[in-house]
Amino acid sequence: MRASAAIALALAACASAMKLATRSVAAPTRRTALLSTAALALARAPAASAQALARSVEQKIAVVNVDGTTSTTTATRLTGELTGLDLSNRRDITERVFGDAIRADWPAAAPDAPPWKPRDFRRLDESDDAAFYAASEPRFVYHIDEGAVAALTNYYKAEIPAGADVLDICSSWVSHYPINTKYGKVVGTGMNAKELAANTQLTDYVQRDLNKEPTLPFADRSFDVVTCVVSVDYLTQPLAVLAEVRRVLRPGGKVIFSQSNRMFMTKAVGMWVSMGDEAHLELIGQYLKYAGFSTPPKAYDISAKGRGARDPMYIVQATA
Repeated sequence: MRASAAIALALAACASAMKLATRSVAAPTRRTALLSTAALALARAPAASAQALARSVEQKIAVVNVDGTTSTTTATRLTGELTGLDLSNRRDITERVFGDAIRADWPAAAPDAPPWKPRDFRRLDESDDAAFYAASEPRFVYHIDEGAVAALTNYYKAEIPAGADVLDICSSWVSHYPINTKYGKVVGTGMNAKELAANTQLTDYVQRDLNKEPTLPFADRSFDVVTCVVSVDYLTQPLAVLAEVRRVLRPGGKVIFSQSNRMFMTKAVGMWVSMGDEAHLELIGQYLKYAGFSTPPKAYDISAKGRGARDPMYIVQATA
């Protein structure tokens, strides 16, 4: 497996090339601290009343501040529709990424002895993540471009059936699900409660820092699908989190990791920083292997093609 180089050397080599992107994760909280309205009601609308497609939605978000006052901001939410981009790409890169090596020892012969050391998960910035993702400073922005958003939304259309119960871990104010697909419950976990409350596709959310508390407060077999968007690189205890993902998935349920080439480099784990795109996918596959998933994962390149589509989009998907 392509493991980590020394973190200091990796940072020096990568600092000029890496772009920023992000998210991360964090006791059950209902949607009361923040009121959010949007032109579209999205997934919470009845299935019978299909929403008119739009390329973006101007969403007004009223945030209750720590002093009790309310401030309002407007954010542009991308729907992944009407982009004019070619979203037909779904290149199976499983063999190239994983090859025979990952299948030869699946499931892991020694699941309690993964090949990583604590230093592999150290980060340049080891300060409290709660300060980095400050509760008082929600980020109503995107960390991947519109092409990557559209590619992911299009993939979800094919892979997440209507009526499915879905969990979005490391979530924020957007989840990228298609606007005209009616799911069952859609729950998010994330670091910032104000971002989660603004996510109109969620029916409920849980604020949780998975690096401090790598558990999911849900019953066994609660969800059909778990998604994680460009965030696995920030998990310092990924095997514990993925074991929890496997626990809350129903038999035959799937986990869908999506990754691009951006990161908050100071908060990504050290070995991730030293790797390239396909090595990242291989690492996710190894995480799944040692977390006890039943079958080897698949990997896809679903990057959008066309004017303005710059960020790649990759998928690693596995069955519980």
